[in-house]
Amino acid sequence: MLGYHGAAPRRNCPHPTLSMSSAFCAACGAQLTPGAKFCHRCGQTVGEPVLAAGAPTLTATARPQQTNQTLPWAVAAIALLALIALVAGQRFNKRPTPVAQSQPAATAPAAGPFAGGGAPPDGNPNAAERPVRAPDISNMTPDERALRLFNRVVSLAEQGKRDSVQFFAPMALMSFQSLPKPTVLQRFELGRIAELAQVKEIATAQADTILAASPTHLLGLSLASTAAGMSQAFTLQAGFDRRLIAAATAERAKKLPEYEVTQIDIDSALARARRNVK
Repeated sequence: MLGYHGAAPRRNCPHPTLSMSSAFCAACGAQLTPGAKFCHRCGQTVGEPVLAAGAPTLTATARPQQTNQTLPWAVAAIALLALIALVAGQRFNKRPTPVAQSQPAATAPAAGPFAGGGAPPDGNPNAAERPVRAPDISNMTPDERALRLFNRVVSLAEQGKRDSVQFFAPMALMSFQSLPKPTVLQRFELGRIAELAQVKEIATAQADTILAASPTHLLGLSLASTAAGMSQAFTLQAGFDRRLIAAATAERAKKLPEYEVTQIDIDSALARARRNVK
């Protein structure tokens, strides 16, 4: 039945305001599904008052966005701390310890007349315990290498370091034996190393080679006498000593270069020969 002016009759509604608020969203005005608790368009809770424009809200959508903005800063801070720890660790590892700082002073050879270091200073009780450093011979010529090793072995023998002599002597022997054309002086030095290393065969061979070229050469006679003594051939040694004494004056008058270099060795050999031949 139509009402006044033909409009449909209005049914009685006890809560008209609630019906309007539940039919349309108070925030965006979208029509709501009957019984909905949230707006399907803007998410506004049905029945809650709408905040004024510009008021800060903390919705479920805003919270993840805030988290996404702070995450890069947190990652950068962690990376910076890791970098600082790495640099600090490297600096700590490179820092020398007191033992490492004092090591070069303990192993450095004492300065002396021989290449590679000389005898320890007198009155030093710890000199015999000082480690021996091998000479650097990598960039030397074969002649320089042989001379350096000869000086090293003789120096160690004068210091009474028998173990070190036995360590360096094989290296020195190989160095001299590798020379393509050894001189008379180098053959004598090779024989001296063989004497200190107690290798009588090498000493005998070098003496024979020198005397084969010059039967009265003082270095050959001196080395031959030493080699005979190492073999305990004392009669043969006495014969070389007599020849050495007899040839000394005439040979020294020749002023050969090797005589000038080995003057002390020749004087020592003559003194020994005169003691043995009386």
